[in-house]
Amino acid sequence: MTEIATEPEQRTGLSDPVKGLLFGLGAVLIWGSSLAFARAGMTQGLAAMDFALFRYGSAGLVVLPWLLLHQPRTLAGVGWPKGIALAVLVGPLFILLGAGGYAFTPLAHGAVIQPAFAMMGTTALAAWVLRDRPPRARLLGIGVMVVGLAVIAGPGLFEGTSQAPLGDAMFAFAGLLWASFTVLTNLWRVKALPATAAISAVSALFIIPVYLLTQDLSRIGAMPIADLLIQVLIQGVLAGVVAVVCFTRAAELLGAARAGIFPALVPAATILIGIPVTGEWPTPPQLTGLMLVSLGLLMAMVLRPRRS
Repeated sequence: MTEIATEPEQRTGLSDPVKGLLFGLGAVLIWGSSLAFARAGMTQGLAAMDFALFRYGSAGLVVLPWLLLHQPRTLAGVGWPKGIALAVLVGPLFILLGAGGYAFTPLAHGAVIQPAFAMMGTTALAAWVLRDRPPRARLLGIGVMVVGLAVIAGPGLFEGTSQAPLGDAMFAFAGLLWASFTVLTNLWRVKALPATAAISAVSALFIIPVYLLTQDLSRIGAMPIADLLIQVLIQGVLAGVVAVVCFTRAAELLGAARAGIFPALVPAATILIGIPVTGEWPTPPQLTGLMLVSLGLLMAMVLRPRRS
């Protein structure tokens, strides 16, 4: 009997690696915007706790309607233990460490140390926990990206007071928290939207009462209403919800190790977005660093199907 050969079913749309890359770059653009607007907010007298409230208080209110319709007793199926663990990793503590480190070190330190530790920490944890050992191209690309970050930071990377090691440790710890979050969402196979809802809800339950008990509302009250709404939109809705969904989705599609590269792009995105937001133009060394980071991304982001 003659077999009739049939053409394989044609797949439509983008491949998973390309989708993951687009989701990851979307998260980078949002985080870059949030840092650029945070810098503008700092000039208006806002503090780190204000941004923690914007990020998680607003995000919690945004996801609440969805969460109430999707198993609220179990945090949309994530479960309270896992939800609390994820919120500890990338909730208010993450923001306070990342912003608080600048009280002890120059700006350049945070621009290099936190994303570098997030990227390298994710690579190491993914190899250890997920058995996702990085190929040489990815390791070389990560090295090029770290060099690019150092070039972007410039001479300020080698400046600092006697308290600089404390700030550096805070940045490093924040980076490792993010690395742990990236790997755990893959290990637990937590979907993007439930993970974001759980993190936002748990973080809001913590940050709102703590803020009201410890902070002065006059800083926020003194802001023009338009500026306040912009900060809530950028820091809360976009950075707190949309970017986390995008990044977690990227980790689902690409794997934790490759998704962990995206945080290293945030300083470069912040510089570019800062041109229209703050009027600051990148210097020639910063442009060189941007090109190195982009080259490192191309080397590290090997777009090939994940092994099952």
